[in-house]
Amino acid sequence: MSDRATDGSFDEAYAAPGEPRAHYAALLEALEGQDLALLSAALRFALREEGATFGDHEFEMCPVPRLLAADEAQRLQAGLEQRVRALNAFVPDAYGERRIAAAGRLPEWIIETAEGYEPALAGRWPPGATAIGVAGLDVVRTAGGELQVLEDNVRTPSGFAYAAAAARALRGALRFDVGPRDDGAEALLDRLARALREALPWREDPTIAVVADGERNDAHYEHRVVADHLGVPLLRVDELYTDGGRLLYRDARAAERAIDVVYRRCDEDRLFGDDGEQTMVGALMLGPWLAGELAVVNGFGAGIGDDKLVHAYVEEMIGFYLGEEPIVRSVPTLDLTRAEHLRRLLDDPRGHVVKPRRGQGGAGVVVCAHASEDDLGRCLGDVRERPEDFVAQPLITLSTAPTVIGDALAPRHVDLRPFVFAAPGWESAVACGLTRVAWQEGALVVNSSQDGGGKVTWALG
Repeated sequence: MSDRATDGSFDEAYAAPGEPRAHYAALLEALEGQDLALLSAALRFALREEGATFGDHEFEMCPVPRLLAADEAQRLQAGLEQRVRALNAFVPDAYGERRIAAAGRLPEWIIETAEGYEPALAGRWPPGATAIGVAGLDVVRTAGGELQVLEDNVRTPSGFAYAAAAARALRGALRFDVGPRDDGAEALLDRLARALREALPWREDPTIAVVADGERNDAHYEHRVVADHLGVPLLRVDELYTDGGRLLYRDARAAERAIDVVYRRCDEDRLFGDDGEQTMVGALMLGPWLAGELAVVNGFGAGIGDDKLVHAYVEEMIGFYLGEEPIVRSVPTLDLTRAEHLRRLLDDPRGHVVKPRRGQGGAGVVVCAHASEDDLGRCLGDVRERPEDFVAQPLITLSTAPTVIGDALAPRHVDLRPFVFAAPGWESAVACGLTRVAWQEGALVVNSSQDGGGKVTWALG
């Protein structure tokens, strides 16, 4: 068995060959002599019983959890809450006075060119509305062992229901115990429920609906789990209508019901489409939302915080809005419109990853170290021509964790998607979210849409 990677990445489980880290020792000892293929099959069966699918295929999970030491999990939780608190201050400011731009802490043009920016909301942000009720931040560990935020996902982040389902399934599949730990199974859905119930705090016992795209959405399983957990309807946009400034639907008995809180999980989150026409989502929800009659989670225009160039300035937001130092740092992100940042990329392209500002799921990302000379040349040519459309980050060789491959353990690269839930007056992070794993040896792509899978994450007590 190869228990360590050899590419210089941080090993989550081993401090040196054959030397487990203290918080992994009990787990690794318990795994010795286990039939790992059988353990994988037991977890797969339990997930199948849960109905956990992503699109038209089962969500693949490794049965060996990823572990966070208690002190590290607590620090990560505090840092993520701080980060979302700053982003929730930034979004309404971006549509309002733009104090952060006036102070010279973030260039104003970045706001206006962000993909998620909604010009129609300028000067119209609903008072008291929380922009980001659910954030799924991508966290990586550097070669030196530091956890850093790679990207901020604040439009329609997914994965928490898969993490909760996998945690429940693993409880049944394991035949050993390694002591106190938190797997987040209950906290993830319960904190989402609280965020939705308190999204419109001046309305007692609000009527909540999950609004999605139906079975054609790859994350339909998660939408259904949320609706079932809250005991609320799962609706498509075409099942909604408005009357008298309220958003309405008809229940199973054809009775008209008003909706107070929408958990919006449909792919369309824009107010206006590429043709300049108002989207159906915007036409139905914008008026009630602006009037304070409806809470939308996440709010319209919150996608500005998803912009990969805005990510470069989140640490500035923490200092400006909160007057604090970041507890958890960002992966450094180069603003390529700045000559010194562009030069840094051009002097060492193989040491960087180039990302389009717009887009999700890893589309268009160029890991320059792995690119052919032709592909690298095209990438750098595009950057020189349109530096405002790209960012660059230093290549982070994702840390590795022991993963079941066939009937043995092998190191595979992982990242972490913890979740932060928020409503007016509070933020609450669940650090033990979904660890995402790349199945192929040496691969750095962990997205489930690109052949990645998952692991349960335990925060040890």
